[in-house]
Amino acid sequence: MSSHDAVPEAATEAKAATEAVADRRRWIALAIVMTAAFMDLVDATIVNIAIPSIRRDLGASFGAIQWITAGYALAFAAGLITGGRLGDIFGRKRLFLLGTAGFTVASALCGFAANPEMLVASRLLQGAAAAMMVPQVLSIIHVTFPAHERGKVFGMFGAIIGLGAVSGPLLGALLTQWNIAGLEWRPIFLINLPVGIAGLLLGRKFITESKAPKALRLDIVGVLLVTLALLMLIYPLTRGRELDWPLWGHLCMAGSLAVFAVLIAYEKYKTKKDGSPLLELSLFKVKSFAAGIAVQLTFGVVTGIFFLVWTLYMQSGLGWTPLKAGLTGVPFSIAVSTAAGLSVQKLVPRFGRKVLQAGALTMAAGVLLYMVVAGRYGTSIDPWQMIPPLVVMGLGMGLIVAPLTDAVLSDVPREHAGSASGLINTTGQMGMALGLGLVSVVFFGVIDEERLAKAPAEVGAAFTDAFQNALGWTVAVLAGIFLVMFALPAKPKQHVEGAEADADDSEGVEKEPVLTH
Repeated sequence: MSSHDAVPEAATEAKAATEAVADRRRWIALAIVMTAAFMDLVDATIVNIAIPSIRRDLGASFGAIQWITAGYALAFAAGLITGGRLGDIFGRKRLFLLGTAGFTVASALCGFAANPEMLVASRLLQGAAAAMMVPQVLSIIHVTFPAHERGKVFGMFGAIIGLGAVSGPLLGALLTQWNIAGLEWRPIFLINLPVGIAGLLLGRKFITESKAPKALRLDIVGVLLVTLALLMLIYPLTRGRELDWPLWGHLCMAGSLAVFAVLIAYEKYKTKKDGSPLLELSLFKVKSFAAGIAVQLTFGVVTGIFFLVWTLYMQSGLGWTPLKAGLTGVPFSIAVSTAAGLSVQKLVPRFGRKVLQAGALTMAAGVLLYMVVAGRYGTSIDPWQMIPPLVVMGLGMGLIVAPLTDAVLSDVPREHAGSASGLINTTGQMGMALGLGLVSVVFFGVIDEERLAKAPAEVGAAFTDAFQNALGWTVAVLAGIFLVMFALPAKPKQHVEGAEADADDSEGVEKEPVLTH
């Protein structure tokens, strides 16, 4: 072989070696961002199971308990769209690392919280940091992998989401039950520290920086108006019962509607001024999108109410250990995952909207069955007696959560797909925060604390009654969701991933699956 032949051969080998290194780097980058997404998902679900332990240890009021969960959802919702915009403008890697650092610091503050107020403030900070970190995950995946590989990658991402939903409560139960070093509930937050530090170190090395070619401007006024409106609505809901529903609370909740009206007016002005509003109001002219957002909001209310009162019912009412309560939820999680896979792959392509409506009715039937079972067995109920209603509920939820995003986005113009995805995420978190606020009305409002203080033996019965009352409200909301679903498309359009995704790349638009808690 001549020296002339060796030159191109050496160049080919060098190119292959470079491509191999680049390929390995992007898969490491994928593992890093997926771990961060998993950490966020687990942290959103891990807390509920430890709530009774936190309440006992810190002497937290019921209102503070609601804010420990609702505060995270509220801060996450308020900052989600802005977090995505900041990544487009200043760089996704930079914002991902900044969000990860903030999330890690906030986790440490949560873990070392000395009182309920410090824990609530730390959870708000944690939610705000997650709002910077999480939107970059899907954006980094989008720019790191070519269109033909994204289907496989997003499939892996969906599996991580499912794993986070299942493992969060179990991990929380184990960490709380083990009482590591006498720290009780605190390891559920402190476990984020080594994960976050590793993510920062590896992320700096392996994630490639990227920005949007045509990033929209920030809408700080829109963010402030959304946050103010939500605070004016949710804060009086969580504090009202403890303060005997003062007049200022009612005025505050009524005033939130006026702030929402100001927000809409300002967003119209922002659209005309520079075309970069926080909320793309033109999307709400699309019937299926408006209906889907309503479904997402009310479904968030359902999940916000159910998961908190369910935990309180099992641990504070029935006196179960965190591990026993966590294991009781496993059949529910498995049912959700099973139904979600079936609905997307087999059912929705054939039956369309009817699958989501069947999911709402199935979930409502499971909730009704749970009400009957809880009433029949009272405080002597066993975990195995809860399995039938939980499985029915899980199957119903799985039929809704997986195909809902596609149904909502099916008629949305491609150039607004990124904005629409962000709105779906934000709306779900807002609904969850609102549902957690409503717990004070539908659950705690039924419990007479003065009577329980005189007769502790009646705690179990009182919590069972309150749980049944909350389930009744959940059924009513699910019935509303079923009716609103009639406005969804009969059959969602099939999205063409390849050419459409490449077109989105060139326009700086990212069509993303929705990340929910």
